[in-house]
Amino acid sequence: MQDDPHGDLGALLRSWRDRLSPVDVGLAAGDSRRAAGLRREELAALAGLSVDYVVRLEQGRARRPSGQVAAALARALQLSEAERDHLFIVAGLLPPSPREVPAHIPPGVQRLVARLGEVPLAVFTASWDLISWSPLWAALLGEPVPGRGSGPARGSGSRPNLIRSLFTGEPLHEGENGIVSRSGSLARFGASLVGDLRRVHGRYPDDRGVSALVTELLGASPEFRRLWESGAVGEHQSERKVVHNAVVGDVELDCDVFSVAGSDVRIVAYTAATGSDAAAKLDFLRVSAVGAATR
Repeated sequence: MQDDPHGDLGALLRSWRDRLSPVDVGLAAGDSRRAAGLRREELAALAGLSVDYVVRLEQGRARRPSGQVAAALARALQLSEAERDHLFIVAGLLPPSPREVPAHIPPGVQRLVARLGEVPLAVFTASWDLISWSPLWAALLGEPVPGRGSGPARGSGSRPNLIRSLFTGEPLHEGENGIVSRSGSLARFGASLVGDLRRVHGRYPDDRGVSALVTELLGASPEFRRLWESGAVGEHQSERKVVHNAVVGDVELDCDVFSVAGSDVRIVAYTAATGSDAAAKLDFLRVSAVGAATR
């Protein structure tokens, strides 16, 4: 990596130091100061560095701190995750990887699922554990069934996993509903999920659940092994899918995958064009789901 590719490291450190007060970091306020913020010697003490090294970093005479030093500065300066990652990038370092795949659903996403009752919508983790869904999702595809999540190490015994379901036949939903393979679409779907899982495995190298899922599928599915060993890396993209529903038959829908800023969960939504046959079938399922809920 090139030195200082996205800005002035020294200027960033000074601005972050200036916005903190001694009280913010647990130090006594002390005498009045001519300048706002922490002193260099205070930052050095908090980060376990020499004052001279902090001075050289801020003056641009030292521009390539180690990852350990960058992490210590991030902690001392109370940086957010985004700020910490930016510090690493500006210092010419790779940002540290999160340890485990997050399963927390941000409040805004929870409200979205609750309010969009007219859309078959679900929330998945980065490793494709199903963690939340709308009533119409269940009406279209069936109620999700308990599963093992992305491996027993995750402690997620109640979460079904889409990739395991696809390659082992372990059910994701109750009943006989499911995605219909048309013109190789299911094969492309599987290949995209394997490429996506490879990317997630690289992003979360310390997640034992993801590693366990990969190991399990390598042993259980020759097709998964073939795709995994091909080395493809990618993300599952939006596409058109045909869903077979036991009540209304085949429904051709647009399936879109949305990422959530600040979180690594995915929202998957099925939609139909207004006035289409598919829209009418979704309307029927929606009314049926409401009726079942009120009985």
